[in-house]
Amino acid sequence: MNLSILYRGPLASCDYDCPYCPFAKRRDSREQLRADRAALARFVTWVRANPAGDRISVLFTPWGEGLVRSWYRRAMVELSQLPQVDRVAIQTNLSGRLDWLLDADAGRVALWATYHPGQVARERFLGKVSWLAGHGIRHSVGMVGLPEHLAEARAVRELLPEATYLWVNAAEGHRYDAAAEAEWTAIDPLFGYSVRPHASLGHECRAGETALSVLGDGTVRRCHFLPEPLGNLYDGSYRAALRPRGCTKAECDCHIGYVHLKRLDLYQVFAGGVLERVPANPGPTWGAPVAATSAPAAGTPPR
Repeated sequence: MNLSILYRGPLASCDYDCPYCPFAKRRDSREQLRADRAALARFVTWVRANPAGDRISVLFTPWGEGLVRSWYRRAMVELSQLPQVDRVAIQTNLSGRLDWLLDADAGRVALWATYHPGQVARERFLGKVSWLAGHGIRHSVGMVGLPEHLAEARAVRELLPEATYLWVNAAEGHRYDAAAEAEWTAIDPLFGYSVRPHASLGHECRAGETALSVLGDGTVRRCHFLPEPLGNLYDGSYRAALRPRGCTKAECDCHIGYVHLKRLDLYQVFAGGVLERVPANPGPTWGAPVAATSAPAAGTPPR
């Protein structure tokens, strides 16, 4: 089986204090950090053993910033070198050092990088993105689509190479009228997927079939947004629950969730880069008919 795992351990601390994030400047205690480190070590050991003989891809989705912690850097390097791992990626603000990536397999490691204006100078962030490109490290770059960040997003899009995807997440709780949606779509041609929730109830999803959410204690769920457990990773009890099934949520409004909805066909749009959010065909349109697949559910306004 080709299995994609979204791993989220106990880590919840971040070195940034973005006003739109509930985990900004949160501090983990030493005990919490030790627990996170131990949980990640256990997960890496499981992947190394690969008891079911799967092809494995991993996306780390920590609540906080993982790459300022040495154990996440070491895990990324080790996992990238395991023959059974096709891809290992992480969501990061790029605040930490990057030289450790020189020890990783550049063909299998990737970064999902988010730019947070006000937290880091644009030049510093783009310098790190340039370093990634220069060393052949796969990456996407993104921002939260807040109105006050529109001019900055335009500037970043202008400065990035055309082949670097700049994704935009619709801001939580924010509504976009047609003019605003068009402005952000000019920056991210795929913004239409993020700007409004996708009807998901009863629609078949790869989550729980070939994509899983794994918590630090090994609890396996279909995805981060469905709390019902399928079993535990470490005793293998999750395995019998893997099958195609319809979603039990009315709507899905987060990329790491709706990318797995089969009806949206986003595995074709992001072929080869689903976990790190890199579209298959770089360029001004990114090869995706957004309007054809992102129509809102009846009565659902854009956010």
